[in-house]
Amino acid sequence: MQNIAILGATGSIGQSTLDVVQLHPEKYNVVALTAHSNVDKLISQASQFQPDYLVISDAKSYGTAQQAVKSAQLNCELLVGEEGLCQVASASNVDSVMAAIVGAAGLLPTLAAVKSGKKVMLANKEALVMCGDIFIQEVNKSGAQLLPIDSEHNAIFQCLPRDFEHGDLATSGIAKILLTGSGGPFLNRALDRFQDITPDQACAHPNWDMGRKISVDSATMMNKGLEFIEAKWLFGLKSSDIQIVLHPQSIIHSMVQYADGSVLAQMGNPDMKTPIAHCLAFPNRISAGVKPLDFSTLADFSFQVPDFQRYPNLKLAIDACDAGQHATTALNAANEVAVEAFLSQQIGFTQIAQVNEEMLQRIEQQQLHDIEGILAVDKEVRILAKQFIGSIV
Repeated sequence: MQNIAILGATGSIGQSTLDVVQLHPEKYNVVALTAHSNVDKLISQASQFQPDYLVISDAKSYGTAQQAVKSAQLNCELLVGEEGLCQVASASNVDSVMAAIVGAAGLLPTLAAVKSGKKVMLANKEALVMCGDIFIQEVNKSGAQLLPIDSEHNAIFQCLPRDFEHGDLATSGIAKILLTGSGGPFLNRALDRFQDITPDQACAHPNWDMGRKISVDSATMMNKGLEFIEAKWLFGLKSSDIQIVLHPQSIIHSMVQYADGSVLAQMGNPDMKTPIAHCLAFPNRISAGVKPLDFSTLADFSFQVPDFQRYPNLKLAIDACDAGQHATTALNAANEVAVEAFLSQQIGFTQIAQVNEEMLQRIEQQQLHDIEGILAVDKEVRILAKQFIGSIV
């Protein structure tokens, strides 16, 4: 029986995790569920899975959550805020942590799970984007098991040799990591119509069902840029080791190209329950409740190189990856502020990249050696980004 804490239980990854868990009640026990402010959804999940702990990270929603726990007659401890998240992520009766909190808010709880030596199923890419070097050092120090949930990184992980050593591509005969992306909903939209894109259009991904922030990132391909940075740290790569390939059908989730000319690809229907089930059961396999591929009905596969004029955010992310930790931390902070401003209709779609580029130009080049320094840069950039957005509205 594996005891699990799900950070971000009410989001799409959290809900998919619970979908897989309920298929295997003899294997998994939910010890903790967390949410930001979606009290109703959290209480509904808690009523079904009966965890020991609930965490509401938004302090303003704590009173409502207290009353809801009482009304539902739940026998659990209710915690609040970042401290509560870190407490359940490192709890002694937790074996595995699903790190599915979107954005920088997931950094410290995920790091707490790593420092406690847990099996960490990483869906929060920002943890590596913001502090990849520190994060990997802590994984090595604690002996935590780090498993990637993002469909692309999970695909790469499945295609690598089982004895792959972090960063050692040459010994494994690997020539290139091929990171695939769908291109989002605007792959074929005329560039002169990008300024008219609305939040609802940007959130209507053709293949994947995701939260609004990640959906916008997919539309700008910032999501792929963040995944580029994440892949660097997860597998110990250089930028030159990674090639981004657009694959609109989202059936091939990523590939590994070997020196002998072989290419291994992981395929499946676009459903996050597949990588979730893989990580939950690793190194074994369990049913994910996902419909298998029917090759008799598949359309032709197509591939193309991304156009940076169409996806300027992707280029910014790759450049930030080469520039260093200060740049990737700044880019993540700027993008979170810019996407929030776009979703609230303060700025237009094309201005997301404008904000991100401006913040990369403003941030001072520096070495970041600890979490305090990273959080300071994150805070500074968020303030600057909000000021800049105010000046261009």
